[in-house]
Amino acid sequence: MKALVKTELGFGNLEIKEKETGTPGPDQVKIKVKYAGICGSDIHTYEGHYKVAVPVTLGHEFSGEVVEVGDNVTEFKAGDRVTSETTFYICGECEYCQSGDYNLCSYRKGLGTQQDGGFASYLIARKDSVHHLPDNVDYQSAAMTEPLACTHHAVEKTEVKAGDVVVVMGPGPIGLFTAQVAKSRGAEVIITGLTNDKVRLDKAEEIGIDHVVNIQEQDLKALVDDLTDGYGADVVFECSGAVPATHQGLDLLRKKGHYCQVGIFADAKINFDMEKVIQKEIRIVGSRSQKSADWEPSLELMNNGSVDAKALVTHEYDITQWEEAYDKIKSGEAIKVLLTPVD
Repeated sequence: MKALVKTELGFGNLEIKEKETGTPGPDQVKIKVKYAGICGSDIHTYEGHYKVAVPVTLGHEFSGEVVEVGDNVTEFKAGDRVTSETTFYICGECEYCQSGDYNLCSYRKGLGTQQDGGFASYLIARKDSVHHLPDNVDYQSAAMTEPLACTHHAVEKTEVKAGDVVVVMGPGPIGLFTAQVAKSRGAEVIITGLTNDKVRLDKAEEIGIDHVVNIQEQDLKALVDDLTDGYGADVVFECSGAVPATHQGLDLLRKKGHYCQVGIFADAKINFDMEKVIQKEIRIVGSRSQKSADWEPSLELMNNGSVDAKALVTHEYDITQWEEAYDKIKSGEAIKVLLTPVD
């Protein structure tokens, strides 16, 4: 089969290679890929900013159909519509594994980073990571379960509740998903962006986010103050990885507010206004990836219509068209790009 493989570290080095389709082990499932989404981390990997276990087939957001199962697998059968968590291997013994926080296991290996992923015709997943698709979730939407689960994970950490005023900074796919998940909890949601985010801000309006703000044209703090009688936002999710947004986010929060860092910074060493954290008793939490408990709720959010994942798909290419897909993402024309396999 043909696969899109990161052959060496550094910028580029992403090539179409012929690879064996593989046979599932006793506790594994072989999946025929229908769609695989391009994640921001795939872009970082292509550009050489994110290390993976080269050579490896990229792609950790995907959906597909079961074609073969291992001897110990009774939960799935050929023909089942599925998606899978990124977790391929965990130690199973550390305190994080014992508590279900697989995303924090130091020995974890993930699909598309340390193990061949979804930018191919087939992949092998561990049975405990695979999930059936609900009836109302199509393959395109299902391919975005992983980023949706990441945002569900973040919203869970901040305990968003009905009536909260929530600010989501950054209107990329993660920001748009975060906004929808927060809105599903009954929060009043503001999502922000810049003038060059017009396509994404327009999409936020289309999917019904309460307040869509171009911060280069509108006074965001004035809006937050107006909505909260001057107290400030209950929760801020920083989804852009832009340093100025961290400072603005702390400024927007009410006393005892929650700040959640979801976006990844190009340079992790940033200045952070700890005086505001102290004086306002702000609670800060980071949100890393997702864990198993985030997947079924995320699938149900799509199944019941609370989250419209398919609306975020703006472009589709096959895996041989990586350069075109990359250009669309970097230009800001694309919101979510899905890749399809080739024979």
